[in-house]
Amino acid sequence: MAERPPVPETMLTPLRRILGALEQCGEEVAWVGVRWRVAGATVAHVFGGEDQLFRITFRADPDEVMAFEHLGAPYFRTGWGSNVVGLVLDEHTDWEEVRELLTDSYCLQAPARLAERVPRPGAAQT
Repeated sequence: MAERPPVPETMLTPLRRILGALEQCGEEVAWVGVRWRVAGATVAHVFGGEDQLFRITFRADPDEVMAFEHLGAPYFRTGWGSNVVGLVLDEHTDWEEVRELLTDSYCLQAPARLAERVPRPGAAQT
C-alpha cells in the first residue's frame, strides 16, 4: 500500500489564511492531514491520498450535495455524512472558490452566533 503524502505548504498556506480568518476556527492535526474545527465540529479536512492526490472535504447545504456530485471532477461526494463533499486540490485550484466553499462550510458547522457574523456574498448585512 502506498503511503499518504504530507500536504504541501503551498496548499496549507491559503487554507490557513482562509480558515484562520473565521472566528474560533482552529487548526489541528488529524488522523491523516490537517483539519479545522469550530465548536467541536469539523469545517474542513485536507489530506494526501494513497493515490498521491490531495483532497479537501467540507460541509455543504444538503440541497447542494447532489449538485457537487453531478459536477464530477474535481468534486466528489464522500462515503460518510449526508452533507460532506470534497474537492481534489492541484495546481489548477481556484482558491477564491475554495474560500467561498469553506466559508459556507463554516457557517453550516458554527454556532449561529458565530455564523451570523460572517460576511457572505449576496447576504444582507445588518
